Amino acid sequence: MYSNNFYRFFCVLIFSISAISSAQEVEVMVRAQAGDAKFIGSSIGGAKILIKDALTNEILAEGITKGSTGNTQKIMKQPQDRGIRITDAETAGFNAKVPITEPRFVTIEAYAPWNKKQAIVKSSTQLWLLPGKNIIGEGIILKIPGFVVDIVTPQTHQSYSSSEIKIQANIVMMCGCPITKGGLWDANQYEVAAILKSKNMPTKNVKLEQEGGSSNFMGSANLEQGSYELIIQAFDPLTGNTGIDRTNFMVN
Repeated sequence: MYSNNFYRFFCVLIFSISAISSAQEVEVMVRAQAGDAKFIGSSIGGAKILIKDALTNEILAEGITKGSTGNTQKIMKQPQDRGIRITDAETAGFNAKVPITEPRFVTIEAYAPWNKKQAIVKSSTQLWLLPGKNIIGEGIILKIPGFVVDIVTPQTHQSYSSSEIKIQANIVMMCGCPITKGGLWDANQYEVAAILKSKNMPTKNVKLEQEGGSSNFMGSANLEQGSYELIIQAFDPLTGNTGIDRTNFMVN
């Protein structure tokens, strides 16, 4: 005679094997699209995608979006009618494969752009996944608002002997798309400023202008001796896109 414990173990094992064998892989295409711009893909390091059980937070699938930023004409210039795709086979995405045995309520999260830690934004949604029902093609598109702002100069903890400090930043859309005066992403539309803070003086604001190449913003400030915190911020009053980077430096 089998003991009760062995019988219970045997039943659990049979149930587990049965559940595994009946699980179905559901395909879910997940994409991350920059606010007022294109898709976040390989050229900027992609978006980190997590698919979780909405109640337990168990991670069911994870990966990085890969591919191109997409077709500029379709995404940015043509009217977008209902049912007409703006993505194609080359457009960045993560094709997740989620094993489920019954309808499962999930949270889908995108963290992007994944390789730009000061700029990362989380976007998420929730939905039911159904056995045998793939969500492919255009898939799930999560919107990622903002700008990627990278301070070029001053460098972190750099010490300057001159009182005139050159300020430079590289600013792109969250997909990496370039910003130029009069371009598709028009620098004239954006408000870019350097904010300088020090215990030795009132906070100083310096307007930065796009010059010296696409996505390059420059300005300068005359500063007294001391330690400074620099914040560079970008703002689009039409879409609400925002972005910042910050650093510290010294003037001797």
